[in-house]
Amino acid sequence: MLNIKKWIQGNIITTIAIVLAIITCLFVPIDYNYINYFDLKTLVCLTCVLAVVQCLKDSYFFDVIAKKFVSLFKDIRSIIVALIILTIICDLFLANDMSLITLLPLTFIILKSTNNMKYYGLTLILQNIAANMSGMITPHGNPQNLYLYSYYNIPTLEFIQILLPHFLIIIFLLVCLPFLIIKKEPIELSINAKNKFDKNIYAYIILFIFSLLIIFRIVPYILGFIIVMISVYILNKKALIKMDWDLILTFCAFFVFSGNISRIPGISNILQSLINKSELITGIISCQFISNVPTAILLSKFTADYKSLVIASNIGSLGTLISSLASLITLKEYMKHEKNVFNYIIKFTLISLSFLIIILLYIYLSKTL
Repeated sequence: MLNIKKWIQGNIITTIAIVLAIITCLFVPIDYNYINYFDLKTLVCLTCVLAVVQCLKDSYFFDVIAKKFVSLFKDIRSIIVALIILTIICDLFLANDMSLITLLPLTFIILKSTNNMKYYGLTLILQNIAANMSGMITPHGNPQNLYLYSYYNIPTLEFIQILLPHFLIIIFLLVCLPFLIIKKEPIELSINAKNKFDKNIYAYIILFIFSLLIIFRIVPYILGFIIVMISVYILNKKALIKMDWDLILTFCAFFVFSGNISRIPGISNILQSLINKSELITGIISCQFISNVPTAILLSKFTADYKSLVIASNIGSLGTLISSLASLITLKEYMKHEKNVFNYIIKFTLISLSFLIIILLYIYLSKTL
């Protein structure tokens, strides 16, 4: 019983997703149509990426790279900018939640060891925004992208072009902000991190590239899944246990939830009416209440305008803590080391909403010019 309670406390979003799925099952009896709810390709691609990323983590790949990266800088402002840039780079290759899970512990070590914990909350917030926003230009960078890319069969180049302007604006603001609000204070960096990779590192890198080929539809996903899973089992079977199965479970629960919602006439009619007025605004508002992944899954049932939905589910990650699964990962990491949660939530909301308003102004102005 204690283990169940501990799991629930550590996986709030997954728990909420399961509860929502169960509630909707009361209105839509389980039948053969439930099978059609699940996007198998999305789940396969997500599983492959998560398995290989766990192998890379176990090989100390990110520890070594991060240590070498931050050791190039000698003042706290440069270190924070470097951590933001490192988050951006990682998220171009990984999913946003995996980037944060990998890098946030390193952020704590750096700021703690240099007596700069006063910047801890701010740095986590900026890294969280960086993870959500930098991952939006790749099909695999954010979980909702992986789903939408597969569901609408969007061409890769077109997908990148849809969000590239928004990406460039956010990244520019993220890199500039520390120069405006953080002083250039000299530090001495001392990190107790691994200095060398695991012996299987090159095999893991090849598997990661292979996983990207599956995502980009170059390798058939069923064949690719079999090859990746067998390879991971042979090289590091513990990774299959340690990988983020909760995220996959969350996806499955939200597939059931969104599938059932689309079959409840009253709710589906309301959603259809709202989407007909504005896919973008409906998507952004939806993200603030049920987060970006379920928003993408749910609203995809009601619109063929994938461009607006892709933009909404990505920039909708800005705003409230609930708007993104990654934001809750960041909050959980903050709570491990700091107790002033209310102050963090206020600061997070103000900064994140400011970024959202700027992007909405850009979208509005670009349409009117």
